[in-house]
Amino acid sequence: MAKKIPLRMCLGCREMKPKSELLRVVKSPAAEISPDFDGKMPGRGAYICRSSECFNRVVKSNALARTFKMQVPESVMEALQKEVM
Repeated sequence: MAKKIPLRMCLGCREMKPKSELLRVVKSPAAEISPDFDGKMPGRGAYICRSSECFNRVVKSNALARTFKMQVPESVMEALQKEVM
């Protein structure tokens, strides 16, 4: 029996991809938003492909702010952009 691979949806392209291929942004229980490059932090997670195309779509549509129902700090967006580029 094959091991099940966890899939998550990218906020940019809306495609289901393996969790390991995506970048995770997390809103902690203390309502702090931060990038989670290890994928282990507790809280609500949102996922983005490691492509500049998907990142630009997320920025343009303000998808992270809508997902977390709060404004995303600029430092988080800069960290994600460095990881994507």
